Order: sequence, then structure tokens, then C-alpha cells
Amino acid sequence: MAGTDDAVAAEDDALYVLTAVLLTPAKFPSVLGDDYPEACAALGLAPLAAGYGLVLGQDGAGARWTVVVDDVSLVAVAIASWDCGMEYDLSPDERTVVAALPGWPLAVAVAAPNVPAPHDPEPEEADEKPLSPPQADIWGPAQRRLGADEIALQWTAWREQIDDADFLADSTEEGTDTGEAPTADADADADSDQAPPTGVRRVLAEARAYVSTPPPLGRVRSSFASGEARILRADGPGWSMVARTDDIAFVLLDEEPGEVLPVGRGPELPWLLDALDKMAVRPA
Repeated sequence: MAGTDDAVAAEDDALYVLTAVLLTPAKFPSVLGDDYPEACAALGLAPLAAGYGLVLGQDGAGARWTVVVDDVSLVAVAIASWDCGMEYDLSPDERTVVAALPGWPLAVAVAAPNVPAPHDPEPEEADEKPLSPPQADIWGPAQRRLGADEIALQWTAWREQIDDADFLADSTEEGTDTGEAPTADADADADSDQAPPTGVRRVLAEARAYVSTPPPLGRVRSSFASGEARILRADGPGWSMVARTDDIAFVLLDEEPGEVLPVGRGPELPWLLDALDKMAVRPA
């Protein structure tokens, strides 16, 4: 986390830096969209190949601002330093500032000292509607993507909750283990029993289509995992999938609020994950 004494220029006023995130094809705030161009569009930005850095802070009156800079390397170094518990003075040059947007797209738990509490800028100070983080009490695309983010960050904890013996036998219809665990109530309504497996099969079919027809940049991303494996993240209309290339996958659906659906290895998943990983965007 940045020191709160740090400041950058924004709209002729000082910005007290609280944190920063990257907005690049390989790493972007998933609350903004299913892919990199969609995330950029949410902020009114062109999807430049090099990406951007988003610097979140408060001005001298306490108002929230998100400053967009094109010095991606500077922001990446700052984030890496903070992650290691080191101090880093993030002070981008004014010439690198692309835009100053009111509000924050993400929740920030800290505030700058000696200024008023965080609040949106006054209407006369901002041309656009202030950015705001997604609501936590509803379920929608942003919450679904945030859930997938959490699984990717806490893979081991989520994986430990799954017993491979609980997976249904491979589907002879598609040759893919949907990973839908047996329900406790075998007499439950047939339509509701079939809804999650149907949704998972749709996700797998759309993910397979990505292999032959590449989706928008950032829809499929690959990041580091232990050993020789990778953590794979894929998103699409109404769904998110998180997988480890040497293990299973988890699927989240817009139509299944709060549900995390495991997908077993089966005969097809290993091939699919390998193919997606080969085409995925990776951090530089």
C-alpha cells in the first residue's frame, strides 16, 4: 500500500495516493468487464496494447479520484514493492496522466490522514458520474467476476473443499465431466437438478470455441502457480471459469447466484485447459 504522504497532480490539485492497480490485457480489475477492451470502455479509455496504471487516492478536500497514467512500468514497480512490504513513492509525472476520473472503481479500505473522509467529488468538479465499486448484496456480472478472482487467489482453500469421489461419472453425451456433485436430495425437482450441469456444459462449449476463434483480448488469462502448472482464468457472457492446468476447474454463472460449480478432469478438460493456456495472455 502506498504511503499516504505521496501525491500526484490531478486537476491542478494534489492527490494523496492510497493504492494502485494495473489495467493491461493480462491483468485488469475484473469488476470492469469480461475482457480488456470492455474494462477500458468502462473507463472511457482506448484499449492500448501497453495498458495503463490506475492510481486511486483523495484530493485535498477528501474527494475520491482515479488517475489514469500510461507509465505502466512505474505503477507495476510500485505494486510489487508494496506487495513485498516495502515503501515506494508513487509519483507519476504529470505528462503521463491520461485522465482523472471521479470516484473509485474498487473498494479501498484506507483513507488519507488529515483530510476529510472519502467522498465523491461535488458535481461541479466532475463531468462524469463518479465511479463506484459493485454492491456486495446483489449478484451480477461484477460480483461473479469478483468471486472468480477470490477463487484464483485462494485456490488451495477452495480445492480442499472438493472430494474427487463426489464428481459425477463422465457424461457419455459430451465426453466431459461436468463436475456437478450429487445433490443431497435425490427427489429434488428435475429442472433445478439439471440447470447447473446445463450451464457448465454451455461454458465448456463456449470455452472450446475460444480455441478456434480467439475471443477479445483478456478473456483468457494465465498466471503463475506452483510447480509447472498455471492458474487459468476465462470469462464469457454470463460466466467465469478458474482452473489450474494440472487439476480441476470451477465455474460461476450469472444465473446461479453465489454458486461455485466444480468441473472434474474427465477425458476432455486436460486438453481444453492446455489449449486455452497456450492462447492465454500472460503477464510480462
